[in-house]
Amino acid sequence: MVRVKPFAAIRPPKNLVTEVAAPPYDVLNSEEALAMAGEKSLLHITKPEIDFKPIAGEHEQRTYDKAVENFKAWKAKGWLVQDNKEKYYVYAQTMGDRTQYGLVLCAHTDDYAEGIIKKHELTRKDKEDDRMVHVRIQNANIEPVFFAYKDNAELNAIVAKAAAGEPEYKFVDENNFTHTFWVIEEDATIARITEIFTKDIDAFYVADGHHRTAAAARVGAEKKAQNPHHTGKEEYNYFMAVCFPESHLAIIDYNRVVKDLNGLSTQDFFKALEEDFVIEGKGPEIYHPCGLHNFSMYIEGVWYSLTAKPGRYNDNDPIGVLDVTILSNLVLDKILGIKDLRTSNRIDFVGGIRGLGELSRRVDSGEMKVAFALYPVSMQQLINIADTGNIMPPKTTWFEPKLRSGLAIHSLD
Repeated sequence: MVRVKPFAAIRPPKNLVTEVAAPPYDVLNSEEALAMAGEKSLLHITKPEIDFKPIAGEHEQRTYDKAVENFKAWKAKGWLVQDNKEKYYVYAQTMGDRTQYGLVLCAHTDDYAEGIIKKHELTRKDKEDDRMVHVRIQNANIEPVFFAYKDNAELNAIVAKAAAGEPEYKFVDENNFTHTFWVIEEDATIARITEIFTKDIDAFYVADGHHRTAAAARVGAEKKAQNPHHTGKEEYNYFMAVCFPESHLAIIDYNRVVKDLNGLSTQDFFKALEEDFVIEGKGPEIYHPCGLHNFSMYIEGVWYSLTAKPGRYNDNDPIGVLDVTILSNLVLDKILGIKDLRTSNRIDFVGGIRGLGELSRRVDSGEMKVAFALYPVSMQQLINIADTGNIMPPKTTWFEPKLRSGLAIHSLD
């Protein structure tokens, strides 16, 4: 079972939340962050390179030093204030007609090392190392990770009760997503939440934030090794997460655009596709995949339906059943010669939040030759893969909305 605890969040006063809260560090480049960041924005802490003219390198020592300086300044100025006791928090995100409610809590670093916090993607050591630097220099988790867990009726009821009260924060961001935040202060409720997770929730599933999770676990292990009086109760054994019941989450499609046809003519490319797919022309209007093993393809101004033929995939294999696997094996590798999605410069990935019009735009511009849209992976598929210890192919899942940074920060002191 998972180990969790409440924590005394460092967070903005109610009247400053919209000025402090910011998108996550990895959804904006430095120029975009500079254009967005107001005086009090957390971007000065998560992307401090923007405070230099010209913009500094993200990994320069002066950039790291500026992050520490700014975090201290935000606390000194009262733009970030620590709560007076350990609490849990409820964080709701609304996109269109769907709202997902998560609990903001601290998870245990050992649960990641022991496989109780389960991943579905590989991480890169260089990215882990970068995130470790930020945790070390601030001695804090500035931004949360995004976890899922299997539904629990009592936890759902506790969250619903909290969300029926007056929110601490409520605002609409630049993408028209609504963010709402409540504080759970009652000692009995806090104790019961801890007890339910400890007794009834058998795993967390990393939805978004694999590198931050791995980095937090490594920092915890590092601090443990450096402390001869380690007891296991220190705050550095925990890191901040927002945890949502699986039924609240929906995975958005993650699509592909390719620069060339690997030397094939369009006619030969279609002939190669016909070996493994049933192809139907759909015309110039956008066509969305209608179900598993059905793909949309856009090339030379026309949308097509591609349906994988029976026998070309394995529905009994948690990896083989994935449409990203089918497309990678039968098209990207077999026909287009793209062997490694992580390193090839002939392919790019487009989150479904941008719409399929972005795929046709990039092809029509001449930047790309062909685009493929995939039916979204389900939460059950993600859980099956994580539970069996498998790893999804790169760029398989896209979660939206992204967690807003700055609503809560966890100190490792």
